[in-house]
Amino acid sequence: MPVPVQSLPEWPADVEAHPLLVIDYQLLKAGDKEEIARLWKAGTTLGFWYLKNHGAEQDFVAMWGMGEEVFELLLEEKMGYEQGDEGLSFGPDPVEDVAKDDALSYPKVSRREYPTVINDLMGPVITPFVEKGVDVSNTLIEIFNDKLGLPEGTLAKFHRRNDFSASETRTIKAPANLTPGKLAIGGHTDFGTLTLLVDNLGGLQVLPPGTTEWRYARPLPGHMICNVGDTLTMFSGGPLNSNIHRVVSPPPGSQSKHDRWPADDTILAPLLESAMIFEAYSKLLPEVTSYEWFTRRQKNYRSKNHKGAERWAANRGTEYGHA
Repeated sequence: MPVPVQSLPEWPADVEAHPLLVIDYQLLKAGDKEEIARLWKAGTTLGFWYLKNHGAEQDFVAMWGMGEEVFELLLEEKMGYEQGDEGLSFGPDPVEDVAKDDALSYPKVSRREYPTVINDLMGPVITPFVEKGVDVSNTLIEIFNDKLGLPEGTLAKFHRRNDFSASETRTIKAPANLTPGKLAIGGHTDFGTLTLLVDNLGGLQVLPPGTTEWRYARPLPGHMICNVGDTLTMFSGGPLNSNIHRVVSPPPGSQSKHDRWPADDTILAPLLESAMIFEAYSKLLPEVTSYEWFTRRQKNYRSKNHKGAERWAANRGTEYGHA
């Protein structure tokens, strides 16, 4: 099992973490205008924030335990469910992914098969966690919809529960004592609308806009670290920031001795029915469907599909569309 947060070493006093706004989910649900304004500020600046009082705290350890069991499977067994080179993300790889569509349709298989250990934990562990993640995401999407000046339900119609999408729950493990300078996950933006990160050890780094210095984002017990993904950046025409980030080894000191755990046919284009978005729109990227955007970037992660530095850079995300 991953080490419980309360048993981990303290954050190193000599390592400065980048400050993130702390957003209270219950205040958002209650329609608190000041808290909603703070969420908007977070989404349009760094694009990252802490979320507290979300009600999923008890699910964190169970999900980390699920990930540990999957990572302990023999390579031969995991390779039977390998993602392949055609743009799928679901299934065992360096990370362990379960499609949102499979978690919500369980025991019906919607996207693909999984190892027995995942199937056994789908009902008691994975599906309840995904359900809570969907609820949190829907609340945040509704708020951003209103702040963008869109007609009620505009963003929600692109995130219907039963529509197939690339949404997934992902377990990532960066080994203890990683070689200094070695990246667990290189700099990138995230594919989707929102990411909800459940972290128990330092390692996530953000690159604040206008800077060249990577900064640690310190995990806080019981908090999610949330960030805007490429889809919201493109829907909003730019104001919502899908910021580049990466995963490295935990900060120097005692934390470094521990393992670190942390609708396909939608057109991705600015929603110009909003006057705010119309004004901000600057032709970020050519219009593509969600499926095309996701699979193009996912394919380019695979070494078999590498065709030079330019092709590799193209899978990093929307930050390359701002040139």
